Amino acid sequence: MDIRTLCLGILSLGDATGYEIKKLVAEGSFSFFSEASYGSIYPALNRLMEEELVTCKEMAQEKRPDKKVYSLTDAGREELMQSLSRDPGPDRNRSEFLAALLFAESVSPDRVGQLINDRISYHQEKVQALEALLEDEMSTASRFVVQFGVAVQKAACDFLQNNRQVFEETGVTDANQAAL
Repeated sequence: MDIRTLCLGILSLGDATGYEIKKLVAEGSFSFFSEASYGSIYPALNRLMEEELVTCKEMAQEKRPDKKVYSLTDAGREELMQSLSRDPGPDRNRSEFLAALLFAESVSPDRVGQLINDRISYHQEKVQALEALLEDEMSTASRFVVQFGVAVQKAACDFLQNNRQVFEETGVTDANQAAL
């Protein structure tokens, strides 16, 4: 999903600041399927304001700069519905970890084991973070997406735990040659 539609979707749930949008994308139920930085969120919000799909109110804060709270307009809600009526593109699965394993013959077996251990820990941490989200009240759709994220993270962790012996038993070079 592009950042523009993501911002519209988040704002359809309620008014939010750019910081709150970033937090939802980094840590909330959106974290499983999207990545967005402040460097992409704020330009998208500015474009959405120019297109009159979003409004912005500045709210005074004590001892801090005013915060900007963004709201979806009726035109923005219509644009979101149109965007969501189009079929989504294919999922993009890019993994620096898998790229590193593809070239595992260039490093020691200990390094490969460390990479796998680190990735198992990563997936376990993601499972814990997503499961913690499930303790909060959320919509049925959000719960479904977070549960899907938990299932994917658990599957990746299980796969690594159950198949790491490919590198241990056959040797890294043999495993890579078989993959090619």
